[in-house]
Amino acid sequence: MTTPPTVLFICQHNAGRSQLGAHLLGVVAPDQFIARSAGVSPADEINPVVAEALQEVGADTSAARPRLITSEDLATADVVVTMKPGLSLPGPVTGRLVEWEFANPEEWDINGVRTMRDGIALQIRGLAAEMLSSSRP
Repeated sequence: MTTPPTVLFICQHNAGRSQLGAHLLGVVAPDQFIARSAGVSPADEINPVVAEALQEVGADTSAARPRLITSEDLATADVVVTMKPGLSLPGPVTGRLVEWEFANPEEWDINGVRTMRDGIALQIRGLAAEMLSSSRP
């Protein structure tokens, strides 16, 4: 059995955008990828409004904890998705680098986060479809 590709989502605090990315990949393409997330300067906890928006689409965020990005994360990911351009990473990306730009949802209400969630989900559907089609013989 082949190991699914690892997709790493990175944002500043690993409390919003990157959590949305990793959890939504699990919803959009269950069991097709290993989804991870991390931040450049992690917060203490996932943004509760982000967690609520993810739970609305069936994502379980109960074990989600922001964590610091490491050079090992960057070296082992097949695809690295930055959710904000210009992040200072702790090492080189050895896989494919994808840069998306989403605003920081830190002070947003649920309606704003839902809009972002849906925008990220659209991007993820495209990325997942592309990756799955390129891995087929």
